[in-house]
Amino acid sequence: MSAIEEEEVRGGLFKDINAEDEDQQPTVIESLCMNCYENGSTRLLLTKIPFFKEIIISSFTCPHCNWTNTEIQSAGRIQEQGVLYTLQVKTKEFKKKISLHFDQLLFLLSDCLALSTIEGLLERAVAGLEQDQPTRKVTDPAAAEKIEKFIERLKKLKEGEEEFTLTIDDPSGNSFIENPFVPQKDTALTVTHYKRTPEQNAVLGIETEEEVEDEKPSNDLDAMKNEVLVFNTNCPECNAPANTNMKLVQIPHFKEVIIMATNCDSCGHRTNEVKSGGATEELGTRITLHVTDPSDMSRDLLKSETCSVLIPELEFEFGMAALGGKFTTLEGLLKDIKDLIVSKNPFMCGDSTTSDRAEKLELFGQKIDKIIAAEMDVHIILDDPAGNSYLQNVYAPDPDPEMKIEKYTRTFEQNEDLGLNDMKTEGYAEK
Repeated sequence: MSAIEEEEVRGGLFKDINAEDEDQQPTVIESLCMNCYENGSTRLLLTKIPFFKEIIISSFTCPHCNWTNTEIQSAGRIQEQGVLYTLQVKTKEFKKKISLHFDQLLFLLSDCLALSTIEGLLERAVAGLEQDQPTRKVTDPAAAEKIEKFIERLKKLKEGEEEFTLTIDDPSGNSFIENPFVPQKDTALTVTHYKRTPEQNAVLGIETEEEVEDEKPSNDLDAMKNEVLVFNTNCPECNAPANTNMKLVQIPHFKEVIIMATNCDSCGHRTNEVKSGGATEELGTRITLHVTDPSDMSRDLLKSETCSVLIPELEFEFGMAALGGKFTTLEGLLKDIKDLIVSKNPFMCGDSTTSDRAEKLELFGQKIDKIIAAEMDVHIILDDPAGNSYLQNVYAPDPDPEMKIEKYTRTFEQNEDLGLNDMKTEGYAEK
């Protein structure tokens, strides 16, 4: 079909779709068959996928050689962001889900534009692999055997005998997987929109050389969130030149933090530090978690440099100056505490150690291991007068039944430790 014919068809189709005619009929045009070079007919229809967008479906049929071909084109523009779909397929219900333009299924399917079900996509993948199998069995039997095993696995997936993950990565943002539970959320489907890279824009042909030359580096907050800043420093161990990486990270349901990491190529020393990206809160925060399950150890945790850690059942308190700021998991924090008190404790080695002290510290380390395995009923308390610490709520946005968050007014001594008593932010220019 020529460009002129396509433009004329598009004009007629768009008029029909704007009229919202449910009985819209396809447009039929005469086209050249690329198989026998006789004239055939192409049927075009502009339709809309529910909760998605418009597409053009074209179907060619040749009455002379009976050759047929079906294609789909996006009727909309390239979206501002790319889209990434991740679908956890667990039942045979996936056969009913509609898919458009799948780019990846266990292996890469390129140049694949289709309106189909997931079952249809799997069938297309199987048919494509089986096409040259007879030739492979003669020329390369080993490869043919491997492909045959893979085809068998695809057939099992098609019948719903195995669970699998389907990923669609479309920089144009025009791919789609149906959500059968609309307007509710499909818990098995994750949709992520992302900013395209310059390389992806170049492939889509939407970035000119002039735009690249005129592009200036941005210093706004959004730009800082998407890049890692690197600056020169010296290693705190050997004083050799090293690089420090800094990244601004947004913690869900909390605030922004700055993560800094230094790696020394000379001595191999590594350090990492977390700083709050916001101001000191008006109220302090005390977070109490009742550890009831090993999965609690995987909770994300932000411990600022002003946060203390308490475990009442062990009569243990870890001051705010210890360990510094950390962005880790609860398990990672407990392991760091154990290493600092047991493994790296100077009183555990040399002339400073005693059998009684070593035994007590070893017993403490064993109790920490039991807490990590959820074999002890304990409460872990994060007490931060600055209000800049955080423990993940796995039930968010609903309240966590095992976690208690309290806000309190700081004492004069706590404000003194934070340097707030002598801080004047209003009328400081007045004499």
